[in-house]
Amino acid sequence: MLDPWLGFAITVAACIVVAIVITAAVSLAVRLVARKKSWPSRLVGYARRPFRALLLLVSLWIAFSLAFPDRDWLDTIDQIFTMVAIAAGAWLAVALVRFGTDLAIGRYRIDVPDNRVARRIRTQTLILRRLAIAVIVVIAIGAALLTFPAVRTVGASLLASAGIASIVAGLAAQSVLANMFAGVQLVFSDALRVDDVVVVEGEWGRVGEITLSYVVLDLWDDRRLVLPCTYFTTQPFQNWTRQGSELLGAIELDLDWRVSPSRMREHLAEVLAETALWDSRASVLQVTEATGGLVRVRILVSAADAGTLFDLRCYVREAMVSWVQRTMPAALPVQRVMMTAESTEPQLEEPRGDNDGLFTGSAEAEERRSSFTQAIPVVAGGRDDGDRSVDAEDAGDQRSTA
Repeated sequence: MLDPWLGFAITVAACIVVAIVITAAVSLAVRLVARKKSWPSRLVGYARRPFRALLLLVSLWIAFSLAFPDRDWLDTIDQIFTMVAIAAGAWLAVALVRFGTDLAIGRYRIDVPDNRVARRIRTQTLILRRLAIAVIVVIAIGAALLTFPAVRTVGASLLASAGIASIVAGLAAQSVLANMFAGVQLVFSDALRVDDVVVVEGEWGRVGEITLSYVVLDLWDDRRLVLPCTYFTTQPFQNWTRQGSELLGAIELDLDWRVSPSRMREHLAEVLAETALWDSRASVLQVTEATGGLVRVRILVSAADAGTLFDLRCYVREAMVSWVQRTMPAALPVQRVMMTAESTEPQLEEPRGDNDGLFTGSAEAEERRSSFTQAIPVVAGGRDDGDRSVDAEDAGDQRSTA
């Protein structure tokens, strides 16, 4: 009679050989299909390892179920194989989801000028992939836990109180669920897409990633700004590529009144004709203000996207400044100061014809002033202090008499 363990070893070897044969057959079939199309090779790259692991696991499970000598351990072995098979199946399902979404994304290129539809498809596909992977992981964990009898009993009691549990879970995960629903709303409302150019919180950047909880912006100086999804559903923001990437930009110059706008307009046409940054949609030069001693000239140009527009504005500004310096130096902005000559000698008032009522300007006016102010006459010639005191007493007597 054949030894049970030897029979088990033979069964295991046979099952492994069958698994290898099936793997080789599938690989051959994929190679034959890959001669005409490119997607089978990509499928092999994603699903080779999880498929082989699942197939090998199933073959071993069959071998253990058929020929394992110690039947008392069979229930435990079946539970272990069930949990591992669930994990391998989830791994294969995730690989297939990644393959499908990458295949869908690959059909729409975003490195072309008109890529609005491609960016929308890419953003929605990435969100769907994250949702699908999250659902697969949750289902796999739940299925693995339900292999335990105690967990199944607890699950039944939880289902009985599902109303209370849902309320508690909703309150505990309110912010998480709000961000998740906000992320889905952003993607499927087409309000925000990957690679969109936006201005948020005064920062200019591109949308690098949209997840179920946050949005990552790649700023122009290589910084990363991370914002919750609820920000974009509750706060205003600028989306420069909502319908298209074409933009208008302004260049303003403050110049002297002696500038010639017509000559500047002619030179602007020459400057724009020499650069590939301009998309030929808009070229305007206007004098928008002429106050404060200067003339403000505004130049309006257009470009295919935000980055090109910034380079075009810098190019036009530099070209116009250099041209004004070279051809019209009188038009450079200056500050004018009016200088007037003033005499340093005091200006005497002309005598008025009518001195009635005045206290200066004539002998009668001086006499009138002395009678009102009782001025004390001072006699030059070196009189001593006694004489001056006598004069002061006389003046006092005169005031008393008056």
